Amino acid sequence: MLKKDNLSLGIVLGFITPLLAFFLYYFFVIKPHNNIGLGQFFAILKDNRQMIPKITSICLLVNGLVFYLYTRKRRDITAKGVFLVTMLYAIGILLLKLIR
Repeated sequence: MLKKDNLSLGIVLGFITPLLAFFLYYFFVIKPHNNIGLGQFFAILKDNRQMIPKITSICLLVNGLVFYLYTRKRRDITAKGVFLVTMLYAIGILLLKLIR
């Protein structure tokens, strides 16, 4: 499946990778130091909205890695899908920063 070169695979990877990175960030950075549950962490994010763009930006770094790997393997159409979703996330981050 990951050897295909199509736009829909890139879009799916672009959406899933930051979500996976968010949960990895929670389990390896937040939970060991603060010992809070996932629900409590979401409540903290709800109350402290300026943390959301920061954490999302950190999670988007993994999308950059996926983009790099697909361009390196010459799967350019899939890389375009990852880049497209990364730009959508970036626009969302900018809007969150402007709205708050």
